[in-house]
Amino acid sequence: MKSITTFLAGLIIGIGATLLIISLILPKKMFVVEESKFNFEETVDAIVESAEVNDWTVSHIYDLQASLKKKKFDVAPVYVISLCNPPFANKILSSDDDRIVSAMMPCRVAVYEKGGKTYISMLNAELFARFLSKNAKQTIVETSEETIEILKPVIN
Repeated sequence: MKSITTFLAGLIIGIGATLLIISLILPKKMFVVEESKFNFEETVDAIVESAEVNDWTVSHIYDLQASLKKKKFDVAPVYVISLCNPPFANKILSSDDDRIVSAMMPCRVAVYEKGGKTYISMLNAELFARFLSKNAKQTIVETSEETIEILKPVIN
């Protein structure tokens, strides 16, 4: 009986410690955030230019400040840039098993200001890729690596 009680106590403590670690560490790992060496507008322009140089498409730029202003909310400038690489998109969308990942497509990069500095953030896709099929995982990791390459000329 004592060994069962010890086992259960250890199991509960282990689960509790794991949940605590996940709740403290995971939120900080969910996004990749980098400071830009440019101001807000220059950052957006440089990302668009770098995407084009790297044969990526900028499918849309969302001006969240303007969108919210139409609804009578006043927020600081935030642009979300949707980046697309058709060969990577094809690898995901042509697979019935991987098409579910399309909820994460296209790659999105946010540009915003905080404390007088401009920042770029994106989802840590490699973290999420760990839970996907081999094809989706490989494609998401490659996509993430290329997105970082696109951002390199902008990162401080």
